[in-house]
Amino acid sequence: MNEKDPDLRICIFGAGAVGGHFAARLAAAGQDVSVVARGSQLPAIRENGLTLISGEQVIQASVAASDNPADLGPQDLVISTVKATALPVLADGIAPLLADHTPVIFAQNGIPWWYGMGLSGSECGAPDLGWLDPDATLAGAIGPARTIGGVIFSSNQLVEPGVVHNDSPARNALVVGEIDDRASERITEIRAALTASGIDSPSAPDIRAVLWSKLINNMTASVLCLLTGRKVSDLAADDQLAETLLVLMAEARAVAASLGYDFGPVDREGLRRAAPDHKPSILQDYEAGRAMEIDALVRAPLAFARHAGVATPALDAVAAQAIALADRARAR
Repeated sequence: MNEKDPDLRICIFGAGAVGGHFAARLAAAGQDVSVVARGSQLPAIRENGLTLISGEQVIQASVAASDNPADLGPQDLVISTVKATALPVLADGIAPLLADHTPVIFAQNGIPWWYGMGLSGSECGAPDLGWLDPDATLAGAIGPARTIGGVIFSSNQLVEPGVVHNDSPARNALVVGEIDDRASERITEIRAALTASGIDSPSAPDIRAVLWSKLINNMTASVLCLLTGRKVSDLAADDQLAETLLVLMAEARAVAASLGYDFGPVDREGLRRAAPDHKPSILQDYEAGRAMEIDALVRAPLAFARHAGVATPALDAVAAQAIALADRARAR
């Protein structure tokens, strides 16, 4: 990180719904923000900047934008908000953004490619996850020393190019942590920059525990939303779907418990209170014809279940349907 300049040069790699949200807040708070954007997002951001609508708040911010990272130059921090399916694109293009000191936060859903790094296999309870980074492409392009884990708690949708609607104005956080769980000055500095911009960033002594706290919902509610075409709040309001979701969540919590992460039980009332009125990103991707994060959200969590010998019949059934749906979508 750059200790001479109080403002950080921060590049958001992937200026979709979440990336656009973070970029707008950080830029409005005075950070030197750029974005790697593609498609219709790029000309919209270049012409009109980014607009974030969050409850009563409207934030408009101008940021440098390009589809070529070389145009943006070395950064103090890169935050990757691309989906797991787009990480090979990041690996191919990120080099011009990296100075000697530049860390990279991987803020994505599901089991990340770096999960088995930083700690020994016995410490993190991970099965072989090499297939999440075929040919070690990401490990070679970024490496463990630069890698920072990130977990997003924020519901967003891109309502038009350059305009993000935040569906969770009371809850927007990016939790960050070193992949070996050590305390570090760069984590302190990053958390301070996020907090100053209005993005909560609580301390995380164990970044994998935070990851599993979100993954339990992603691998159950998000996947069930994909299969039903419903919002999370719709699942909680429907008696049969709510009961199905509770079964799925009990199995997912058993997998997490096998790793030492005990999040306790969930009941119908707790489900109803916590359910956002939001379409999960995997459903948004399906409806938009984009690739879905099946490996990170479905296959990888179940690899942990098999590794630990935890029976997950309901999750297995739902996973089979989600994988089949993704296969059909790819064939279209």
